Amino acid sequence: MDETLTGRSVLVTGGARRIGAAIARRLHAAGANLVLHYRDSEAEAAKLEAELNAARARSAARVKAELLAPIAPRALLGAALEHFGRLDVLVNNASMFFPVPLGEIESSHWEALVGSNLRAPLFIAQEAAAELAKHSGSIVNIVDIHAERPLRGYPLYSVAKAGLAALTRALALELAPRVRVNGVSPGAIAWPEDGQFDDAERARILATTPLARVGEPQDVAQAVHFLACAPFVTGQLIAVDGGRSIFL
Repeated sequence: MDETLTGRSVLVTGGARRIGAAIARRLHAAGANLVLHYRDSEAEAAKLEAELNAARARSAARVKAELLAPIAPRALLGAALEHFGRLDVLVNNASMFFPVPLGEIESSHWEALVGSNLRAPLFIAQEAAAELAKHSGSIVNIVDIHAERPLRGYPLYSVAKAGLAALTRALALELAPRVRVNGVSPGAIAWPEDGQFDDAERARILATTPLARVGEPQDVAQAVHFLACAPFVTGQLIAVDGGRSIFL
């Protein structure tokens, strides 16, 4: 398998920090030009853009967009075409993640969680499909192991990611044979920065992870790189979770 992405253009949503930034760095190191989408992380996006351009001139650009806005898919594709003249790989990474107990779910929670995790990837993929097809491109969706096994206290998030898993397989059929569509399902990859998981919950998660540790964003980036380059793989979800999904 040829792992080089030289001359190809990649859009990473939520690409300014954490997993998104690791994906961007990995694909850039493989030769790709990067479009870094962000919403609020202006400083992080600018810093990463500068870092990548310092490594290879004019190889990265950033674009600000609220993914729930109807104009966002066209704006993102337009940024890729404006800066690099093409789009070869779409990585739907941007996500919202927070708990909402059953009985307290409101329409605003639905819009945020289903909108960011399912609706936005669908409409961005739809907008980008024709351009990706020109270059025998691919889509990689960042799903979650809880798409298959729901996380207690996070029913809406789990449902949204389950929808994304189904969308991944559906798009693989709809866009074949010119565009490959796959997904990566992370387990515990770093901890949420807002303290959603206390020490006891973190210990429980580690106890149910056969490799007995939390993964790194680079672990997800490696899987994304593989799927972006694997010419005979489509409609697949790879769990990057230290084995947790076989234990749950």
